[in-house]
Amino acid sequence: MKKDLGPMNAVYPMPVLMIATYDENGKIDVMTAAWGMICDYEKIALFLEAEHKTTKNIKAEKAFTVSIGDKDHIDIVDFLGIASANRMEDKFERTGCHATKSKYVNAPVIEEFPLVIECELDKIIEDGELYGIIGKIVNVAAEEHVLSEDGKVDPTKLNALIFDQFQYGYYVPGEKVGQAWNAGKELMKDKTEEK
Repeated sequence: MKKDLGPMNAVYPMPVLMIATYDENGKIDVMTAAWGMICDYEKIALFLEAEHKTTKNIKAEKAFTVSIGDKDHIDIVDFLGIASANRMEDKFERTGCHATKSKYVNAPVIEEFPLVIECELDKIIEDGELYGIIGKIVNVAAEEHVLSEDGKVDPTKLNALIFDQFQYGYYVPGEKVGQAWNAGKELMKDKTEEK
């Protein structure tokens, strides 16, 4: 029997996304966010509060990058989520990370993270103090060490962090347990035709 827990953020797993922008003076800002996801074949949706420096930068510069937070950089990932660029002028510099300008959009690519999604702003949906930011994916780049032999990203090599909103923990994915568009194929068969 299920126990009622009341309203809460009860989706698991949640991605750990590193959103990088430039401000109007070209200064790098990076924040950690868990409220984001792919929303179309070439689009990503982020859900950010209006007060974030990152939100203001995206509105002004019309571009951003999204990196996948990984186990090797958990200290940096967590710091970029708890520190605010509105109150800490040297937030990015404190991480010791390095950035280069994206070849495709006006936003920084953080060199330490193995996967980056480069995005142009498509639209913003405002709901009070919460913004739904939709980005058009212009390019995805990945370090070779996280690619499989066929040139695709291998999740087991990525060591992507997963955020747990129940107990506020970070996890990494475990084993592969099935193949999409295959694990449920047996249920697609019409059982009445087999008789």
